[in-house]
Order: sequence, then structure tokens, then C-alpha cells
Amino acid sequence: MKRTLTILTIGMATAVAASPVLAEDPCALLPGHGSLLTALTSARNGTNGGFNLDMWGTVVNRDGIVCAVAFTGADRGSQWPGSRVISAQKANTANAFSLPGLALSTADLYSAVQPGGSLYGLQHSNPVDTEVAYGGEAADFGQSDDPMVGHRLGGVNVFGGGLALYARIGGKKVLVGAIGVSGDSSCADHNIAWLTRHNLGLDYVPAGVGPDRLRPDNIVYDIGYASSAESSGASTSGWGHPACNGVVAGIAANLPAVKP
Repeated sequence: MKRTLTILTIGMATAVAASPVLAEDPCALLPGHGSLLTALTSARNGTNGGFNLDMWGTVVNRDGIVCAVAFTGADRGSQWPGSRVISAQKANTANAFSLPGLALSTADLYSAVQPGGSLYGLQHSNPVDTEVAYGGEAADFGQSDDPMVGHRLGGVNVFGGGLALYARIGGKKVLVGAIGVSGDSSCADHNIAWLTRHNLGLDYVPAGVGPDRLRPDNIVYDIGYASSAESSGASTSGWGHPACNGVVAGIAANLPAVKP
């Protein structure tokens, strides 16, 4: 069966594709290394409720192909080395479990994958391709030619830091991939990912499972702060995430609203 090709013009770039997210250039609709680095650095330097640590960020397209990897520190050792692959896992997860009409952040998945949860076992599916994760030269990690770029890493991560990316194309909100951020507390990772997505202008999110319609795939704090006597350990919504400290809920509640 033949597929009809359509021509998509986005800014000054033109892509030939069967759909907006299946472009001839697999990363045509997504930010490159420089744009990701700028957006991530700005977000990392904002108020995020974490430990003020440097970050890794990864962008994947709708097919799970890594399009860009960046870090905010002076060199690849300025942020947790293990967070490079975790950031890519988060991007893969948010892309793999979001739909054109419904976004799921990695934070949304935390409670559902706990023992007895409706998605228990999800975290053990879609394993990481270790050759993609650890191949190539370490000197290229986080650069424009990071060895993960152009490949599918896979992996599932179920705490804050991964968000689906939605562009507005032809008047419609289109799911084009996802971003993953890692390097601080899971709550700060979510906040930084949110601000990075906002900085990139890819937050035309149509709907999510959260109660806040202005932030539909936002982290849901209905479990409680771990040291609080009010924490029951169970999510009342089924989509909850633990609060990493006493300030992150307030920060999340005031994150920029998604674009209409």
C-alpha cells in the first residue's frame, strides 16, 4: 500500500513526510544540540527546588530516535555521569507512553508502577540498548555528535524528568517526541524539564491525567512529603509522585501553563 506524501513547511524548513512526525529527516521537527543546551541551561538556573546541580538533557523523536544530547556543566563530569543515560530513558518513556491526545509525564507513572499498581511491571519492559548507551568515545558525550544520536536507546524510567513534546503544526497540536532531564532530585528534574520544554516552545499539550487543566501532564503531589506525618504513602489519584521536600509542590503549581 502506498502512502501519500505531504509537504510540511515549518519556519524556513521544509520536510517531506507521510505525517508531520515521520519526516524524511527524523529530527526535523525537534531542537538540535545548541537549542537544547540553551533551553536546558536557562531552566537549570531557574528556581527548581533541588540541589542546584548541573543537568543532562536528551530529546527523542516520535520513533524514539535520539536527536540531541546536552549537559549544562563545564564538562561531562560536572553532572552525574549516570544521568546521561537516565535522561535518554526518561525521554524514551514519555514518548513511548504519550499519545497525540494524551500526555503522560514520567512523574505520572510513579505510583502506577508500584507493587499492586495498575501498571506494575512497566518499568521492566523496553530495556536499554547498552551498545547505544555506552558505545562511542566518552569525549563526545553531550556534544552534537553524542554516540546516542541517531539511535534508539529504549529504556523506561518512572520518576520525574520526562515530558512529551507537542508542536503546533497547521493549527493542530502534534506530538513530535519527548525530552528527558536528569541530574538533580526527581522533583527538580521534572521542574527543569518543564521549563526546558517551555523555553523550546514545544508545550502545546492537549490533555493529561493531572487535575490542573493549565498543566495537564504536571507532576501530581498527592502522596506527601516523605518526612511528613501526613504522608500516607499512597496516591489518591493513582498518578502521584512523592514530594522531594517541602517546597517542590509550590514550585510545580506555578510552572508556566501549557500553550493553548
